[in-house]
Amino acid sequence: MMFRFLKILIVLPGLLFSNLVAAEATSKPTILVFGDSLSAAYGIPKEQGWVNLVAQRVKDNQLPYEVANASVSGETTAGGFSRLPAALKQFKPSIVVIELGANDGLRGLPLDAMKNNLEKMIQASKQINAQVVLLGMFIPPNYGPKYTNGFKAVYLDLSEKYKTPFIPFFLDGVSGHSDLVLEDGLHPNVNAQKKILENVWPTLKPLL
Repeated sequence: MMFRFLKILIVLPGLLFSNLVAAEATSKPTILVFGDSLSAAYGIPKEQGWVNLVAQRVKDNQLPYEVANASVSGETTAGGFSRLPAALKQFKPSIVVIELGANDGLRGLPLDAMKNNLEKMIQASKQINAQVVLLGMFIPPNYGPKYTNGFKAVYLDLSEKYKTPFIPFFLDGVSGHSDLVLEDGLHPNVNAQKKILENVWPTLKPLL
């Protein structure tokens, strides 16, 4: 199920969509979510995606933040790194939530390159004094223990090096549950978004 759940992430970004929760001109600091289809509300109304649920919870708790979603379906860490400077310039975020890497892993891309891309994104975010939250992923065991263990270690190593808040597997409790995916059997459905929110919120809330 893990493999089937992740396989669809390998898509051409241009064929899908970039889901933006617009942060209008405001004096409020911005939380920028920067990820792939798992954060872009693929296959469901964008207002029901976990990023928008974060925005609603921020509002409900009267916290002085706006939320911007610059996630793109099919994105790799290389693509994310190339897009990040423009996103940082546009949104000037105080917090950057990075959710990338699954597509690198599924394509079997070199882990050194993946790590380098993520590290540069962390560095770029910190250069504008933004706090980084790193969302980790797992890949199926059929990639072999060396690669799968190395994949997990990328996130752990970077979170320790840069002292970033870190969620080892932000799809915990979702992946492998048939009742929490769309009809394609792959992407998280509406009910899963609430679970993802609860996975992310305890790490994000103290920063607010």
